[in-house]
Amino acid sequence: MTDLEPTAQQLWDSRYAEKPLMWSGRVNAVVAELIEPLEPATALDLGCGEGGDVLWLAERGWHAAGVDVSAVAIERATRAADDRGVTVRASFERRDLQVDGVPTGLFALVLASYLHSPGELDRRSILRGAADAVAPGGRLLVVGHAAPPPWADEHAHHHHLPSLDDTRADLAFDDEWTIEVSEVRAREVVAPDGTPGELLDVVVLAKRH
Repeated sequence: MTDLEPTAQQLWDSRYAEKPLMWSGRVNAVVAELIEPLEPATALDLGCGEGGDVLWLAERGWHAAGVDVSAVAIERATRAADDRGVTVRASFERRDLQVDGVPTGLFALVLASYLHSPGELDRRSILRGAADAVAPGGRLLVVGHAAPPPWADEHAHHHHLPSLDDTRADLAFDDEWTIEVSEVRAREVVAPDGTPGELLDVVVLAKRH
């Protein structure tokens, strides 16, 4: 990195500052579908953004912690937890996973949703740290973009989007794990111009013995 290149925090703070809210505040649909049946316990969300998944978990009885590199995102997530009355069960911390690593501790659920960045990101180390943070009997859920949106400019997503095979290789699960979901899923969305579109996501859910 040269002195002229922004840090990860500067990059994401700048992006979040472009609008009052970057995301909808709603839970990721994959998270809702796969996690809803589980008994509430402890959870860690890596790259939590403005906290939608953490807030959803907290509202369902989980004690959930979210970390993100952006101070702007963390401030919004903390304010949203207060607005939604879940500050007892939802906590947030600004943390650069690239520099500081995954928080210590063991959790019944670890989420790593859309860990992509136009800047430098050692995704393999972060995902393996995420796996190490899963308690015995707990689960790791990884969700990522399998391809850029069909309406995106060809230069808009110049960084590599890991495939399902890439993600499985990064995780390097051994016989300590049972893989419950491993697939590429399509979801229907509305493009910026109002037309229907389809996005593809890599989804891996694994349980630790």
